[in-house]
Amino acid sequence: MPQAAHRRLSRIAVAASTAALVAGSLALAAPANAASAAPTGAAVKLTGTHPAWATASADKGAASDSSTATARVYLAGQDPAGLAAYARAVSDPSSAQYGKYLSPAQAQARFGASASQVKAVHDWLTGSGLKVARTTAHYVEVSGSTAAMEKAFGTQIHTYRTSQGTHRAPAADASVPAAVSGAVLGVSGLSDVVQKAVSQAIPVDHSRAAGSAFAAGSPAAAPKGLPTDPTCSDSYGALTAHGAPAGYEPNEPFAPCSYTPKQLRRAYGVTADGLTGKGAKVAIIDAYGLSTMQADASHFATAHGDKAFRSGQYTEYVTPDQWTHQDECGGPEGWAGEEALDVEMVHGLAPDADVVYVGGNSCYDDDLYDAMAKVVDEHLADVVSDSWGEIMHATTGDIDPAVVKADEQVFMLGAAEGIGFNFSTGDCGNSSPGAASTGVNCDPTTARAQTEWPVSSPWVTGVGGTALGTSDARGRYGFETSMGDLRSVLSDDQQSWNPYPGHFYFGGGGGTSEDFAQPWYQKGVVPNRISTTLSTGAKAAKPMRTLPDVSMNGDLVTSVLVGFTDAGAYSEGGYGGTSVSSPEYAGILADAIQARHGRAIGFANPGIYDRAGTSAYNDVNDNAVHVKTGNVVDLGTVDGTLRVRLYRIAQDYGLTAARGYDTATGVGSPTADYLRSYRYGR
Repeated sequence: MPQAAHRRLSRIAVAASTAALVAGSLALAAPANAASAAPTGAAVKLTGTHPAWATASADKGAASDSSTATARVYLAGQDPAGLAAYARAVSDPSSAQYGKYLSPAQAQARFGASASQVKAVHDWLTGSGLKVARTTAHYVEVSGSTAAMEKAFGTQIHTYRTSQGTHRAPAADASVPAAVSGAVLGVSGLSDVVQKAVSQAIPVDHSRAAGSAFAAGSPAAAPKGLPTDPTCSDSYGALTAHGAPAGYEPNEPFAPCSYTPKQLRRAYGVTADGLTGKGAKVAIIDAYGLSTMQADASHFATAHGDKAFRSGQYTEYVTPDQWTHQDECGGPEGWAGEEALDVEMVHGLAPDADVVYVGGNSCYDDDLYDAMAKVVDEHLADVVSDSWGEIMHATTGDIDPAVVKADEQVFMLGAAEGIGFNFSTGDCGNSSPGAASTGVNCDPTTARAQTEWPVSSPWVTGVGGTALGTSDARGRYGFETSMGDLRSVLSDDQQSWNPYPGHFYFGGGGGTSEDFAQPWYQKGVVPNRISTTLSTGAKAAKPMRTLPDVSMNGDLVTSVLVGFTDAGAYSEGGYGGTSVSSPEYAGILADAIQARHGRAIGFANPGIYDRAGTSAYNDVNDNAVHVKTGNVVDLGTVDGTLRVRLYRIAQDYGLTAARGYDTATGVGSPTADYLRSYRYGR
């Protein structure tokens, strides 16, 4: 789910995200994939391949028989149920098979599609008049005329009027012959409305630097009116605003200067444990790639007292000659801030871990899927960080069920090999239409409050956000609240706020999924009142998957510092969002792998929930942190003009942090004891 959000400090003008995703065209439902379930010769329907937006009233008639299209037929493999069972067994510390991971070759031989399955799918597709354009371990990609598509998939293809123009789609659910249905996981591409992900990195929208503004001293000595310099505090509350314009409360703190990795390592116990991620490998997946990434990351590290990448420590896989959809996705420049953030956070939290960057050829689901599959098929890393995503239920339709099934198969294969996927939970609270009306990184097409994809999959770790307040300039842990801000902006005449006391601007993602049942590892930890109350407020008949699993700093008010080359010049600025949280936690997992003497953790969730309620986590509880009741002053310049903003933290939309597990921060944020538990435990 490619999505990102942040904010920053410097004057860098990096796009925060791509345009809001085009919602999925297919209703979420599992396609049938067992030939034995269908009578001999009968066709097996792929439920959800006819999108909800393709209504009779919008139907413009049959598509031209000679027009061409491309589709992917995802392969179910030899033993889908066995893959799920094995992925669980090797990930569960209570299982006798825990940690007995497979190599990619072993996983493919045991669970991948057989040669006979692939041949059967090829014969069916080519016999219908389609051309096989590409075959991988996971899918067969075909192209051909509308007539051939209709013959292969047993449905007519029509064109439909939509708010986004005319689009083509199956007039009814597609089907596959019973003889090959056991080999088919799902089919995507029959509709030309596609999914794409957005990054969740959001830059701070103006410059600010340490210094004094209104006054650092007594109110009596404070100047009246606005200060003349951007200002931030070297720790939370160290510098406060006195003598401020009407609307401020007394002694409100300035936003902290964007945190460096060294401060974050101290705050989350990495420094205390002396860990550096040595021996671990972390993969980062985004769209496209920044040609100066390794040099920029090394520059950033040495500028802030850390080590540059050693020779061979950083590798990347990008194919610029194959990049597509750059206009829709914001292009490489639109993803540069996300990429730099991800690489520098992983390197900062785990300075000796190897880092592998894999750039998708676009932000579309197909291309990001290929990047994820590459990491698994070649076992490029032990931990994967993904700071992107998309909503599952949009006003224009639901996510493609084939995308969901294909992604989950890759996540399970990763778990079987000892590779854990981490995804950011999003930056729009519960992703409801109300949040989307003001939230800076919300999707305006959201149909209702919901959790996002791929983070809602039970087979990935959902990393939520917090606002971290340090108690000194070195980064000593002070407090955390949930990640969520109300914002007011002071008018140019310094007389009014727009609005006041503020509207929802930004927040961490989370909630209870309507799409996935509660996984085994959440039982006994997530309260029943949470797991049976959907994000919409409706009651579920059974416990459901909840998010986040774990959280780390990501608030815009408590941004992190990032540096990269933009338009030929290197500069640094602050970023926020759960795009920060995911690579931070990936770095923590790399440190934990070092603590385990190099043994992979794999899918981390069972271990996360085994430690719930212990000193392994800071239990983030907004009710216990009184500082949240005040505003935070954010003072900086935009295009040379001083701007003043007030942020009220711990105000996420539809999510709150309370004692124990909650839908704003999950089990909490990791401590030094989290890392020690891997050194001395399982």
